[in-house]
Amino acid sequence: MTLTILCALPLVGALVTALTPAGGGRPKQIALAFSLLALVQGIIVAARFDKDGGSQSTEKVTWIKAFGAHYALGVDGLGLLMVLLTVVLVPIVLVAAWRDTARPSFFAWALALEGFSLVVFTSTDVLLFYVVFEATLIPAYFLIGGFGREGRSWAALKFLMYQLGGGLVLLAGVIGLYVESAGSANGPSYLISDLAQLDLSTNAERWIFVAFFIAFAVKAPLFPLHTWLADTTEKATPATSVLLVCILDKIGTFGMLRFCLGLFPDASQWATPVVVTLALISIVYGAFLAIGQDDLLRLVGLTSLSHFGFITLGIFAFTSQGGSGAILYMVNHGVATAGLFLTVGFLLRRHGTVRISELRGLESVTPVLAGLFLVAGLATLGLPGLSQFVSEILVLISAFDYHWWVGAIAVTGIVLAAVYVLWAYQRVFTGAGVLATGAEHAPVEERTVPRPGRVRRDVAEDGTTSPDPERRLTRRDGPTTDLDRREVGVLAPLVLALVFFGFVPGPLLDLANPTVSALMEHAGVTDDAPVVAEGSAH
Repeated sequence: MTLTILCALPLVGALVTALTPAGGGRPKQIALAFSLLALVQGIIVAARFDKDGGSQSTEKVTWIKAFGAHYALGVDGLGLLMVLLTVVLVPIVLVAAWRDTARPSFFAWALALEGFSLVVFTSTDVLLFYVVFEATLIPAYFLIGGFGREGRSWAALKFLMYQLGGGLVLLAGVIGLYVESAGSANGPSYLISDLAQLDLSTNAERWIFVAFFIAFAVKAPLFPLHTWLADTTEKATPATSVLLVCILDKIGTFGMLRFCLGLFPDASQWATPVVVTLALISIVYGAFLAIGQDDLLRLVGLTSLSHFGFITLGIFAFTSQGGSGAILYMVNHGVATAGLFLTVGFLLRRHGTVRISELRGLESVTPVLAGLFLVAGLATLGLPGLSQFVSEILVLISAFDYHWWVGAIAVTGIVLAAVYVLWAYQRVFTGAGVLATGAEHAPVEERTVPRPGRVRRDVAEDGTTSPDPERRLTRRDGPTTDLDRREVGVLAPLVLALVFFGFVPGPLLDLANPTVSALMEHAGVTDDAPVVAEGSAH
């Protein structure tokens, strides 16, 4: 029952938070308490995990006997890493959003998204996975549409349409698996362990693979199914963007590993040339799009298109280095991108805008914010000594092993990452030291915010433009202030993780490697042995 308790805690917390009367901050406190309980339970699961033991903490109860569906949970190294990423990020997000909205619904929906995501990452039954995969869209839609900036309703609808489209394609694949398994000697089953043993025909395997891959490419996202991403991260609150990009979108690349490689290895190898091409386009195209952005939230969102290209490239390179690098990248991307989104969110709260063209010289007045943004940005561009560097090196090794030109194109993504990160930092935090709004310029040091009681109609508590009194943001007159202790406390764990795992990636790789080895063995793929010149070995 360990995993059931883990998944149930945030779902129960969401219900309790939603039913608690607003006032006095009590719903927020309840939500944070349940998220911390889920964190403790996640640590317990990790403490009991044997890295060489395969799927563990397994639970299985018959759900729909006629379909061969089960309520089945279990974690291997890949699932455990995604679980830990989820239970660590959610409390950080809740604390980061503490002052951004008084409405308990935000915290309830955030916990619901956490609970559904945990079920997805631990499910070992395909039908259960599909049902909860679709259920994650409910809290995600309300988080985007209910909280954010002007235009959030359209962004939420666009997000939902893309995700539902991918889900319908996935449903076709799930039905296809039922048809194939029903014709087997053992009868229908949706258990991953049973489906992995199915002897699928070539055409059936390829068609079902395509259905699964399209759904995961929408979720990840991957070019050309990515266009919902930038609009969503621009219009949603930064806290919501962390939940979506750093947790929910990982379901896409998680599914590629768990299902595409795990259930359809031959079809995955058949599709590799096309997938690698799409991954390379995502890497380069996403980076160029990021360079051209004026909105920091949109910029950070588009960097993830490039990074998910790297992750997909590592997965479909079919090498141990690529697979381990992709899993490591999923974790490190979640940490670094969360740091970027949250620092930009703190910037938005102070200035009411995150348009690069309207911000200048903030380093002199908010040095801590500038420094933490820079650390997260340097991790994003793969600076040696920070955790994402290890991920990118492993993926690039696998890319060059696949073909030299694949590696050469992928490397350009790192160069372009340096451009969009450092150029954004230079324009926002250094420079002439002015903040521009239209044709007016004023020194940042002299910039003040509205007097108490005045309503900023362009910026509300959750970043919206609504004049709703519950969302109005009133701040005291005075100069721009740096991060307070709460905000530094929010970012400190992320920065420490980026530095620690940059120098000590071993614990993460110890969890990832057995999963990758099992997938490579199932696919019948072995890494090429190193070439040694004749007569050179002794």
